[in-house]
Amino acid sequence: MGMMGREITVSMLRAGLIKPWSALADLIYPPACAGCGTLTGAHRSLCPACWSGIRFIERPYCEVLGSPFSHDLGTGILSAEAIADPPVFDRLRSAAIHDGVVRDLVLGLKYRDRTDLAPMMAGWMLRASDGTIAACDAIIPVPLHRTRLFSRKYNQAAELARHLARLSGKPLLAATLLRTKRTTQQVGLGARAREDNVRGAFAIPEGRAGDVFGRRIVLVDDVYTTGATVTAATRVLKKAGVADVTVLTFARAVGDPI
Repeated sequence: MGMMGREITVSMLRAGLIKPWSALADLIYPPACAGCGTLTGAHRSLCPACWSGIRFIERPYCEVLGSPFSHDLGTGILSAEAIADPPVFDRLRSAAIHDGVVRDLVLGLKYRDRTDLAPMMAGWMLRASDGTIAACDAIIPVPLHRTRLFSRKYNQAAELARHLARLSGKPLLAATLLRTKRTTQQVGLGARAREDNVRGAFAIPEGRAGDVFGRRIVLVDDVYTTGATVTAATRVLKKAGVADVTVLTFARAVGDPI
């Protein structure tokens, strides 16, 4: 039997072994909507009602901050915020507005051990990346401090980054950026307090600057609110010689479209 014949046989054998187990798993844990729990036809999917409630961030938007515009103002247009207060990162892209079902998905991944949601969420992020993942040299997640990682068991940003790396084939640099300062929770803090909270919180370990020098990096987090966390992280990356930083998040808190 030739090599191709052996590969087909092994592939068919695996499929034959997996299908009964998948059917049994579906019987015990039926596919349900990731948003509301209604039974669906596939795992890691949404029912029509939840899907229709999601506000995806589509063009037209600010080329730097990704802020959605209510109508098309032409190519390359920047928001007033991006002009008045340019960010330290080169651009921001997010998959959806942080409300309703999207907020529930974020909370599920972050606090309810729903790591099974990460592949679906990463797929949406890859689509929203606007080609920046295809053009990047590596993907870096916003890190957790080791004490918070120990209590939470996993880093939600790292889960998203891991699946983005798998989907795109890009290198994942999970240990290149560290959170060296144990910060308080950002929830409930104002913009200035958030900046103070994460100031000096990140570092690149000795001997790892070569991982990022001169490279184009996609920095991954779950939610963008005031930008304090990713700004602090970007400053460290830029100081290490990173050529270009795209911040990519699953969700983004915004007001009404500009």
